[in-house]
Amino acid sequence: MRIVSGIQPTGNLHLGNYLGAIRNWVRMQDDAAASGGQCLYFLADLHAISMPHVPADLGANTREMVAALVACGIDPQRSILFNQAQVPQHAELQWLLNGTARMGWLNRMTQWKDKAGKNREGASVALFTYPVLQAADVLLYQATHVPVGDDQKQHLELARDIAQKFNNDFGTEDAPVFTLPEPFIPPEAARIMSLRDGSAKMSKSDPSDMSRINLTDDADTIMQKVKKAKTDPEPLPSDKAGLEGRPEAKNLVSIYAAMSGATVEAVLAEFGGEGFGKFKPALGELLTHKLAPINARFVELRQDQAALDAILRQGAEKARALAVPTLNAAYAALGLVRG
Repeated sequence: MRIVSGIQPTGNLHLGNYLGAIRNWVRMQDDAAASGGQCLYFLADLHAISMPHVPADLGANTREMVAALVACGIDPQRSILFNQAQVPQHAELQWLLNGTARMGWLNRMTQWKDKAGKNREGASVALFTYPVLQAADVLLYQATHVPVGDDQKQHLELARDIAQKFNNDFGTEDAPVFTLPEPFIPPEAARIMSLRDGSAKMSKSDPSDMSRINLTDDADTIMQKVKKAKTDPEPLPSDKAGLEGRPEAKNLVSIYAAMSGATVEAVLAEFGGEGFGKFKPALGELLTHKLAPINARFVELRQDQAALDAILRQGAEKARALAVPTLNAAYAALGLVRG
């Protein structure tokens, strides 16, 4: 098994990032190491330039993301951790795959429609071909599995379509150029919502810092945010069905369950009938206890730019070694002459 996954270096990581993706990356790393598999995790900085960005921020956010991943448990000695820009084979393979991808396929991509909005003529070409680069990201390493959430299923299906068409057009039945990656649905991929609005995802783009728990927040800040989180006046129910129609209560209980490793049912068995005056301090204490070591390691790492650059450089060297054979095979299959 070879797992490949990427994350955009957006900066200002929060609890939603940790519980929704990063913690599962750590679990996959541990499982892969135990079974003889391999994980490649990359910072998608090439994807980031498909939208307007500040160059200095992109570089700083890339390093900050490395610090966060390592602080959360990603081990550069057991996983390959790198950024796309140091592995030019990603961009090269994207160009080769552009000959196989079809305009109609890309026009149907939901993310393109959402991000381009009504001003499609003003959107960048990079935004339109973003899914082809995503396909290159995984096909380049002959990935067998790609972790996907609901918002990424369409992109993996496109990658498989591109790989299948390329294999049919330029490969042979006995020697296909690309492995068709299978979706991997991580267990317990928690969907964490805003502390101010239980119907909206926790996001760094929310103007209110009180809407999220940042990985840089200290214990006092975490407790303050939890105590001020939006709730309703009713006590917690004794069963899961009682959370329906109560998005803020459901969110806080879900966070407690995810951080404690318990089920929602177990949390409600303990706190059912109690008001938020008792539950919120318990949640705050749990979060500060669990996040304190991550916070301390993150703050330490983010100040050592040389160490972070070394992690990315070494990871990129390993990634390039895996990428070159696939890229060479794609060039050869297309009949392109190279010295």
